Amino acid sequence: MQESLNLWIKGSRPRTLPAAVAPVLVGTACAFVSTSGERIWGNSFLALIVSLALQVGVNFANDYSDGVRGTDAQRVGPMRLVGSGAKKPSEVKRAAFLAFGVAAVFGLLLAVLTSWWLLVVGVACIAAGWFYTGGTKPYGYYGFGELFVFIFFGIVATTGTTFVVLQKITCTSFVASVAVGCLACALLVINNLRDIPGDTLSGKKTLAVRLGDSRTRKMYYSLNVFSAVAVTVIAFDKPTALVGLIGLLASIPAIKKVSKGAVGKELIVVLGMTGRTQILTAVALSIGLLLA
Repeated sequence: MQESLNLWIKGSRPRTLPAAVAPVLVGTACAFVSTSGERIWGNSFLALIVSLALQVGVNFANDYSDGVRGTDAQRVGPMRLVGSGAKKPSEVKRAAFLAFGVAAVFGLLLAVLTSWWLLVVGVACIAAGWFYTGGTKPYGYYGFGELFVFIFFGIVATTGTTFVVLQKITCTSFVASVAVGCLACALLVINNLRDIPGDTLSGKKTLAVRLGDSRTRKMYYSLNVFSAVAVTVIAFDKPTALVGLIGLLASIPAIKKVSKGAVGKELIVVLGMTGRTQILTAVALSIGLLLA
């Protein structure tokens, strides 16, 4: 029983969960510094449940779809449940639907409490999560994965959290969502950089495969820089937001490893570093916004 539970925890890929926590944290802080509007703080907790459930759902859906296609055969990253044979494809598929179902239930509750338009957003999020690697023509296999992550785990998740708390989207939350989205993309870029050899052999044309090793590394550097630029833009109106740059300092060791040509299992370490950078930046930026 314990061994099976450990397998499911590993399969949920906990190192990617900062991508779900960061936008909710920052979006809540953006709502806090707004000068008008009634704030419903409990909705922030509901948004966190939705975000985490979506992230886990995407991870299991990716595991299932890649596993049944056989594209996990050459990977060197963390264990995949289907690809390793640890779990049946039908079990992982049910786990994905269960996670998406949790996101749908709590998303529906948020829609009832705020706006029915959230139902449209919720359907789009779940559909995007499934068709990332699912369906007959998964867009993740054509190089659009980073765009999905930037939009849904950056823009939508951050501004959406501000909206459910404050009932409106602010300029600060939009710019902050760019910073969050860039770091979420950086997670996927490292993941896909590591998998270039295997994805090339299996015909999975991720953006990293299309760009090649060198340009993918440059993209990783750029995403960290763009995140810093977004934080700086916020600071023009709220100077204490510069505290967010302290969190970005955590990216330096990861950038050094990438610049020195880290490959394979070395990039698994970088993935963990990138996740820590994202959550530390989110915490630091949130503190900076609260100080404002």
